[in-house]
Amino acid sequence: MPHIYMRISELVRKKQHFALAVVLEAKGSAPQGAGASALFTSKKLIAGTVGGGAIEADVRKKAASALRKAAPLVAGYSLKGKAMGESGICGGEVRVLIDPCPEKHKSVFDELARSLDAGRPGVLATMVTPGSGGRIALKRDWIAAKARSPLENEIVDSFSDGVPRLAKVRVGRDSGAAEEELLFIEPVFPPSRLVIAGAGHIGRAVSHLGRLLDFEVTVIDDRREFVHRRNLRDADRVIWADIGKALRTVPSTPDTYIVIATRGHEHDAEALRACVRSNAGYIGLVGSRTKIALMREEFLAKRWATPRQFDRVHAPVGLPIGSKTVQEIAVSIAAELALERRRNAEKKGRRK
Repeated sequence: MPHIYMRISELVRKKQHFALAVVLEAKGSAPQGAGASALFTSKKLIAGTVGGGAIEADVRKKAASALRKAAPLVAGYSLKGKAMGESGICGGEVRVLIDPCPEKHKSVFDELARSLDAGRPGVLATMVTPGSGGRIALKRDWIAAKARSPLENEIVDSFSDGVPRLAKVRVGRDSGAAEEELLFIEPVFPPSRLVIAGAGHIGRAVSHLGRLLDFEVTVIDDRREFVHRRNLRDADRVIWADIGKALRTVPSTPDTYIVIATRGHEHDAEALRACVRSNAGYIGLVGSRTKIALMREEFLAKRWATPRQFDRVHAPVGLPIGSKTVQEIAVSIAAELALERRRNAEKKGRRK
């Protein structure tokens, strides 16, 4: 699934009138952290979230008003006690930027989209400057990874843990009063790639959940009757080809996650042979423990993989939730994908 910022260029091309809301700051127990974002028309939420519930409902109203006035704003929310009309909230504070004119920065979002399409992360820097009459001005820049920038230290820090940062600067006014200027530094990474070998019941269900988890989903199968949009509505890319050959052509990086769920042992083995020595961050294989043991013996005997290479494969795939049905199996796989993606992100942060 494309990053929500990549949707902006598409919506602008379609001449869609919409507002972008971004959580700039979240303290305490808040429903979403800094960087959570959403797109609103004057009537409804169309993508993303800034927390759901009462906060999102109010942001939607403010977005509709901002769209009518064509004026950006920063809204603050206190979630202490039973604020915002909800019971049982532990407390927290949230600050949300609402921009009703993201098309003014179309060139920046176009550059961001091109960078992510090429697999290059970067930082979206947003400057919020107070103006007269309570209005604010926005300036945005896309800074690709390793590009020279006056914000180099802030960029390095944000990439180190993948967490957005909000800097506050006091700026003077003619009246002598000081107002707050905000600089929001947000690291943006290409979506993790989920490659599913097999377009059957499990593959289709994992494709659906993978999209919900914001993976860029590719499904491969050699059966024409399975490889079509009616069967794989949630896939970003569908490939009709020999599974083993196609897997060898898919770029494999530490941010690639592969799930093998073909229709039989022979096809599973061919798919695994194509990726077991790859640099993929995750490889999962559907099958019983008996089947996996036999496959391991075969792979080692034929030197298709070393013990270390085979043993990094998650097999049987999925977290052990006692799954029996196709839907339960898909949920267990999706949960493991989310867990491994989080672990891989934390490892990358520790290395930097």
